Amino acid sequence: MNSTQRTAVVTGATSDRGIGKAVATRFARDGWGVVVLDLDAGKAKAVAADLSREHGVPSLGHAVDVADEASVDAALQAVRTAVGHDDLPAVGAVANIAGITSPVPFLETTRQLWDQVMAVNATGTYLVTKAFLPDMMDNGWGRIVNMSSVSAQRGGGVFGKVPYSSAKAAILGFTKALARELEDSGVTINAVAPGAVDTNIRVGSTAESEAAITGGIPLGRTATTEEIAAVVSFLASEDASYLTGGTIDINGGSHLH
Repeated sequence: MNSTQRTAVVTGATSDRGIGKAVATRFARDGWGVVVLDLDAGKAKAVAADLSREHGVPSLGHAVDVADEASVDAALQAVRTAVGHDDLPAVGAVANIAGITSPVPFLETTRQLWDQVMAVNATGTYLVTKAFLPDMMDNGWGRIVNMSSVSAQRGGGVFGKVPYSSAKAAILGFTKALARELEDSGVTINAVAPGAVDTNIRVGSTAESEAAITGGIPLGRTATTEEIAAVVSFLASEDASYLTGGTIDINGGSHLH
């Protein structure tokens, strides 16, 4: 696949040690045009420029608050303008990577925390998918990849607790239900469920807690962001044409079912 064919939209794609940036980089390396969406417009534009310079692909960086419908719509319009007037190919994939976690025990949570975690993870996935899906359906081809977590499958037990596990479980249900509705549209939708990954998201973790997490992984280590990106890349490829409504586990054997 080369950059003249399709564009991948990636949310949450500016953190240096984040899964989103690794996914955006993998798409660029594979020859896709890339749209980098994140809260910080300057960072999004800088990452997009780096991808164009390093991989020779068209790119666009734009600010977005995935939990805000007006912000998502503004990003959609910017992408449509770029596709129509610049050298950015039509959107062929959406990777919903943006997310936040929380290690707060249930009885210490607040309604504000619950709403925030649900909004960024679950509502954000809903809003971004709903925005970009119609154009992919009109083109008769598309790939949606959603970021869930092993925490959704085993009820926490890694780092994020009840709000995070609930939001990530909602993404699994969303993915399955939408896969049924999409039927023969040419658009597939799948989720990935990573276990512990070497990112900055586990704020507040300690050496002891990290050792405990690693000790429960048969492969004896956390995943790299590039390993997650490789699976996302596959799900967005032509080769994954018969996969939809599924969840790909990337947990090093820490959760077997």
